[in-house]
Amino acid sequence: MNRFPPERLHEFCRRVFESFGIAPADAAQAAEILIVADTRGIDTHGVARLKAYVDLMEAGRVNPKPKIRIVRDSPAAATVDGDNGLGMTVASWANKLAMDKADQVGAGWVSVCGTNHYGIAGYYVLQALKREQIGFCMTNTTSIVAPLWGAERRLGTNPIAVAFPALEEPPIVIDMATTSAAFGKVENAIRREESIPEGWAVDAEGRPTTNPTDVVSGGALLPMGSDKDRGGHKGYCLSAMVDLLCGPLSGANWGPFTPPFIMLKTTQERTVGKGIGHFFGALKISAFIDPTEFKRQVDDWIRTFRATKAAPGTDGPLIPGDPERQAEEQIRREGIPLLGPVVDDLREVSRRTGVPFE
Repeated sequence: MNRFPPERLHEFCRRVFESFGIAPADAAQAAEILIVADTRGIDTHGVARLKAYVDLMEAGRVNPKPKIRIVRDSPAAATVDGDNGLGMTVASWANKLAMDKADQVGAGWVSVCGTNHYGIAGYYVLQALKREQIGFCMTNTTSIVAPLWGAERRLGTNPIAVAFPALEEPPIVIDMATTSAAFGKVENAIRREESIPEGWAVDAEGRPTTNPTDVVSGGALLPMGSDKDRGGHKGYCLSAMVDLLCGPLSGANWGPFTPPFIMLKTTQERTVGKGIGHFFGALKISAFIDPTEFKRQVDDWIRTFRATKAAPGTDGPLIPGDPERQAEEQIRREGIPLLGPVVDDLREVSRRTGVPFE
């Protein structure tokens, strides 16, 4: 494990994005989103993803200078076509549109097609907090998840993020995949040559597996809860909800037809829309209640849950967002930890782009 200053990694990522013709401001923002993931301890979506973005850009699957446009508009809702731009660029544009609408009419909902992988969902809802809004964010992703009782990939990890501001307490930030684990954790297990827990995945025949290479060799992840007895039907339904809001509602691809992104032996069976899809929402708190009163109540909620009697062998309940805040405090002090194989990937990116890494 090597540790790197966030500023150094940000500069490297920014220059890599710029080397493909991404505008400087957009390249800086894309780099920021990767670094925010790493500093919040979500290493599955940080600079470890840079090589995958480079693969996409080298393959011509990202338009470096997209003409993002609104294709359907109303006071509180819109559909955006990202013109196949870098996902982090398109998502930031659409998320701002949702927040602007919320400022104007109290709520904003924006669906997006013609886009790509956009990093961590949590980044976008954090922006809503700066405007005294509640932020919502979802995206569908490369098909890697078997539906409940299925033995084939049909859904993505399809994350959901929601953020609520507080007054004196830190905000509540919910950021989760709708699977038992994010695919990046499978990648890290492969890098570490470790097994994965039971209930995460099945092999190509639909049999439970703890071998992470089975997942990339035709297997699949399982919905949150894994099987029906453990609530797998609920994870499946949440994933379906995200897919329907991000795909059919926007005109993007959905389910098994989402374009492949990462190291998966998969191809797009057919096209039913444009790129992958995102869905953003923002609620202006003052449209519902006095913002200060709301945030006081959120403070009370947080303190009430923190005061809950701890279960044996635990430190008591966590508040959504606690692990990320704790990770950020340490990483800001000590630097971003990167596995050796991730560093090797960054060196390969350096060779392919000519951007110095070390």
